[in-house]
Amino acid sequence: MPDPSPATRPAARLALEDGSVFVGRAFGRLDAEAAGEVCFNTAHSGYQEIVSDPSYSGQVVTLTYPLIGNYGSSDGDLESLDPRAEALVVRELARTPSNYRSTQALEHWLDTHGVLGIEGVDTRGLTGRLRAHGALRGVVTADPSPSDADLVARAQASPDMAGRDLVSAVAPKQPVEWTQGLGEWAVPGQPPSDGKTYRVVGIDCGAKHHIWRHLVSQGFEVTAVPPSTAAGAILERKPDGIFVSNGPGDPAAVPAVAQTLRTLMDHTPVFGICLGHQLLSRALGAETFKLKFGHHGANHPVQNLGTEKVEITSQNHGFAVDRASLERAGAEATHLNLNDQTVEGFRHKDLPVFAVQYHPEASPGPHDSAYLFDCFRAMVETGQAPTTEAMDRAQRSRLSVAAV
Repeated sequence: MPDPSPATRPAARLALEDGSVFVGRAFGRLDAEAAGEVCFNTAHSGYQEIVSDPSYSGQVVTLTYPLIGNYGSSDGDLESLDPRAEALVVRELARTPSNYRSTQALEHWLDTHGVLGIEGVDTRGLTGRLRAHGALRGVVTADPSPSDADLVARAQASPDMAGRDLVSAVAPKQPVEWTQGLGEWAVPGQPPSDGKTYRVVGIDCGAKHHIWRHLVSQGFEVTAVPPSTAAGAILERKPDGIFVSNGPGDPAAVPAVAQTLRTLMDHTPVFGICLGHQLLSRALGAETFKLKFGHHGANHPVQNLGTEKVEITSQNHGFAVDRASLERAGAEATHLNLNDQTVEGFRHKDLPVFAVQYHPEASPGPHDSAYLFDCFRAMVETGQAPTTEAMDRAQRSRLSVAAV
């Protein structure tokens, strides 16, 4: 049955710290209220993966694609057990989802997990405001009692993303053995397994499930540990490699993880994604800074500096690494974002350490960068950080396998 007409849903408001107020209709958990940094994501699909990405903890997500919910929701598309975004802002919510994998409508899934959404918002105007003024704190509510001025004041009083530790809120409390591979999510061009296995310890700062699936499919025996785990305890597991995951918030707010990585990188190969990229940079002594409105979407162009080839990438981050300080720390940038020239990848010149700011596992997004998991395995086997040329060879190898 179609969901109720938007006209029958209660009114909802999104108030920003700059004083602007957007009015729409509530969906999901109608009695919930949310505050957080308002950001926008330009992906055309993958709304459930986006909302369940732990990196969105502390953020209100605006989806720029105008129709959301058209294929419903499925537990197989989750990147964590529960939604992690504080609230969801859309232009139009689909009333009749249609997909053979769907188990329930998006708004019912959000209601079950206590997340409020607001539809009918001028998301184009909101996105333009965020691009012009930068990410803004906001409050979303369906409660009619507070005035607009009260909501704006509450947005202004909400925590700033800079300096905020959100990793502890999404990280696991105990080690977890991960055994699920890609399965039905298999990426075209995946090289055939040679049967060899290696032990990898993943420092889970809020990892997406699809990252673990890629690692398992590479032949890794994966143990995900809390980010509070000491370097000595990690080394006691005798890992062949270390992975440090994505996650929410400011990398400068979790210095203990950077200190742990500083010790680990002298003993074993390390690969990082997104927040892991930033934390490895800080472990080397580089600096990070907050972007104006972040990179959130599935079509960001990234260039390999060694080959000048371009990948279309999936991204979700609000902070970036300062290139000059990274190079002073003994690393070299391997990839740059073509939109704003920020660092998207690096390798250390002497240590087996490399990282990327974007998401090679995608989910959602293109498969252009999945070869980077091949590069991690090669680094574990050789003890050498991959060069940009080696990354290019790995990518071309995937393309040749896919063509067979």
